Amino acid sequence: MAELDNLCGPGKPLKAEAPDASEIAGLARTGAARLADARNTTLALESRFDLAYNAAHALCLAALRRAGYRPANRYIVFQLLPHTLGLGPEVWRVLDKCHNTRNLGEYEGLLDVDERLVTDLIAATQAVADALQR
Repeated sequence: MAELDNLCGPGKPLKAEAPDASEIAGLARTGAARLADARNTTLALESRFDLAYNAAHALCLAALRRAGYRPANRYIVFQLLPHTLGLGPEVWRVLDKCHNTRNLGEYEGLLDVDERLVTDLIAATQAVADALQR
């Protein structure tokens, strides 16, 4: 993929690395398990957000690894969804917003989530899971 190759090299966000089938399968498996748990409405909303966000990251990372690349940072896996899974801005923008929300929670203690955000995150993560299985 020329678009991804252009992002490889010193100081760039990707490194070319042969896919590892067991790593990809493990990421897909944990992503699916976390996504299922995120749907459990008896859990705290913040917990559901964490589960769905981490599911999305694992599934997006699986797609990038399957394409033969490893990221230098977390967020790039969401931005590359048009290239790894053919998903558009309706998916990656939700995941990008959730990445920023997650960072505020992790680094500044300001995790501000509501039911709508978690619902949108779960839907976007399901779209990633579906595309990964195709």
